[in-house]
Amino acid sequence: MLPTLSKPGLLVMDVDATLIEEEVIDLLGAEAGCGDELSEITARAMRGEITFDTSLRSRVCMLRDLNLDECKKRIISKIHVTKGANVLIDTLHTHGWKVGAVSGGFHEILDEFLPSLNIDFWAAHHLESIDGKLTGNVLGNIVNANAKVEALRTWATNLGIDPEQTVSVGDGANDISMIKFAGLGVAFCAKPAVQAATSYRILTRDLSVVLRFLNAN
Repeated sequence: MLPTLSKPGLLVMDVDATLIEEEVIDLLGAEAGCGDELSEITARAMRGEITFDTSLRSRVCMLRDLNLDECKKRIISKIHVTKGANVLIDTLHTHGWKVGAVSGGFHEILDEFLPSLNIDFWAAHHLESIDGKLTGNVLGNIVNANAKVEALRTWATNLGIDPEQTVSVGDGANDISMIKFAGLGVAFCAKPAVQAATSYRILTRDLSVVLRFLNAN
């Protein structure tokens, strides 16, 4: 049975290319002067051709010496929220649901951006910096496929929400595990491997379509 809006639930979604149109790390790469090379690594990871952990460390290393404070506002101004995101989030909140985000991106950007969307909680990476410049290293654990599932499971447990009342939404190979784990897993404008992991697919860039899969009773 699909999750229902008639009782509390939890929706967790990917950020880059799902909640937002862009890949934040690609925007960082453009600021660092290595945009094309970095974007190609991002694309290979999204297709599942290389592991996410390897791709992330490679890409962050390319950002070494970037002064994030100088370009942060510029990067945030280039982020576009996906159509229907606000409708989805507001509707779920109206029905007593919580909304979380799991991101291969970075707290340094998302902590300033996600509150405006009324996201309840999120998991992302922390970038190491010294004297205002990035070192090319990531602090802490990588938010990979396993970490995304664990975030969903932990948030649901803390909220007292049954797994059957959880929804996950994503587009890349890194999202397949949480899509399979959730009570309802949705592939959103996703890569072929992600679409193959679930019967619930959205092919138009409108997140409000997720609501059509939820039981209103």
